[in-house]
Amino acid sequence: MYNILICDDEPDIVSALRIYLTAEGYRCFEAGTGRRALELLRTQEIHLALMDIMMPEMDGIAATAALRQESNIPVILLTAKSEDTDKVLGLTIGADDYVTKPFNPVELIARVKAQLRRYASLGGMVKTADTLTAGGIELDDRSKAVRLDGEEITLTPREYDILRLFMENPGQVFSTAEIYRRVWNEAPLGAEGTVAVHIRHLREKLEIDPANPRYLKVVWGKGYKLERSV
Repeated sequence: MYNILICDDEPDIVSALRIYLTAEGYRCFEAGTGRRALELLRTQEIHLALMDIMMPEMDGIAATAALRQESNIPVILLTAKSEDTDKVLGLTIGADDYVTKPFNPVELIARVKAQLRRYASLGGMVKTADTLTAGGIELDDRSKAVRLDGEEITLTPREYDILRLFMENPGQVFSTAEIYRRVWNEAPLGAEGTVAVHIRHLREKLEIDPANPRYLKVVWGKGYKLERSV
């Protein structure tokens, strides 16, 4: 199942998009501002974003520019006919396509499917590869082996699952609550301390200097991420 982020400050449009997309089997997340969209992108696994241009707090152009610093998921702009200049600017800063309001549901779904196919064909959605690499870290999911600069290291099952989550989503910021939900499969009540301990142990095994990590970085006030390139 693919997860679609709908970002628009008009509830009727969000509702209509949700109906069309869920009918096609997609799971939808909703945001009314660009700022809220970025929060969801950092805490949820999103495969494509539908981004309105004109929104309060942070418009779709600014949100797309910020998104592109963290993710390469497809972005389809939702535009008005009078926003030609914004369409060009949006495509220039990293949007993949646009749909003009009022949109045709058939065209919208076709564009969503086309962008998801393209993203998948480029490897953006490959989550089940047997071997994942990041810098000097190599994770073999068949043998459950992890190597650092060619040397095998021993991880606990929880440490392994946390590392795999990060390596499947390089550059994505995960809050401690989201890490706990995904790895422990439980409600994240009081999860901060537990996750922090496991991250510290992972750093001790993966980092030359755990106090100044190359791989597992903290994003203050937001969570943790795996550096895309080291």
